[in-house]
Amino acid sequence: MIKIENFEVMGWEHVIRGMRNPMNSWNKSDSGICKGGEDGIGCEHCAVEIPCTHAYDHSWQLGKADHELMMKLAKAGSVHGKFRRMIAVYVDITAPLYWWKEFDTYKIGTVANSCSTMHKIHAKEFTLEDFSCEHLSCWGAAPRGNTDGDLMDEKVSDFMYDYMGALMATIVALNSAREQFLKRQDKRYWWQMIQLLPSSYNQKRTVMLNYEVLSGIYIYRKNHKLDEWREFCHWIEQLPYSEIITCNVEEPTE
Repeated sequence: MIKIENFEVMGWEHVIRGMRNPMNSWNKSDSGICKGGEDGIGCEHCAVEIPCTHAYDHSWQLGKADHELMMKLAKAGSVHGKFRRMIAVYVDITAPLYWWKEFDTYKIGTVANSCSTMHKIHAKEFTLEDFSCEHLSCWGAAPRGNTDGDLMDEKVSDFMYDYMGALMATIVALNSAREQFLKRQDKRYWWQMIQLLPSSYNQKRTVMLNYEVLSGIYIYRKNHKLDEWREFCHWIEQLPYSEIITCNVEEPTE
């Protein structure tokens, strides 16, 4: 499970000025406010494909010439496409700890403020909705040797394991430790919660990243085995002018 909300993309006008600095080509910029008349960029200069969805709504839009230059530089690689580092993205992400563990490999160009498990793990009762468990299975008794897709070694048990039940039992244990901690304020019970907390626990973070970081993520993660990464890459595809991010389609060797 991953939830992505409250995103904002910023910096387009500054990015364009910086992108055009090397060739002093600021006069060729054609981005601006979407409105008619001489003070608007007009549909003939707008980079958005027809049919237009924002007819003269006074929003800021990327011009065709600026868009063409961005695509040319982005396709040339990260050195030439360094303008992407200046396109900032702010977003709230709620995802399981096992996903955040992989996300944390992206240290350069990202900043995150997370909800604290250290300080607030006891703040509310644990419920099933706090965990990503959509793939957990619940099986009943099964004859020895029936491994159902080799999910269990037949030597381990006479029955298929109840994985959802294991999580539910963990939640019960977590709530028991929480109740004792609230009642006694004894740190021993806090330790029970901290060390028992599964990696499927969902944590919310407010993240700042940029289009260059997202480009690196998209190339390596769009076909990842985790649902959360594929959903994240689908969200990238919905960002304004996402083709600037996704244009380097050649997949590197892992």
